[in-house]
Amino acid sequence: MGLSQFDVQDVFSAANGPSKASCIVAFHSTIRWKAHFDSCKNSTKLMVIYFTASWCGPCRSMEPALDKFAAKYTGNVEFVKIDVDELMEVSDEFGVHAMPTFILIKQGKEVDKVVGAKKDELEKKILKHRAQAHV
Repeated sequence: MGLSQFDVQDVFSAANGPSKASCIVAFHSTIRWKAHFDSCKNSTKLMVIYFTASWCGPCRSMEPALDKFAAKYTGNVEFVKIDVDELMEVSDEFGVHAMPTFILIKQGKEVDKVVGAKKDELEKKILKHRAQAHV
């Protein structure tokens, strides 16, 4: 018996739980994550990977802003949520040691990073790297 897509990933709305309105995709399977990441390596679209943990207070404080960014930049930026306790291997690969950590990826390569609950800094970096996709 196979798993449905929503057993391994779901569309996440930080404020309201699972929602079709949000553009944040949460991965719960390393295999599914790696397949998705590999499929995006040739894309010039910016990917923001949000590394979080359920016990992380600063992460929870960032979720409304992240949800807002995901709605605001729909189509230009992909937002991905990774729980470091669920996918330790993925967080290790990206060298994540503090939460929240936001890693900005283009064509499979890290182009920028924000460590901590710094929503203004995150949005500035999103705007900087998103704009480069249209040049």
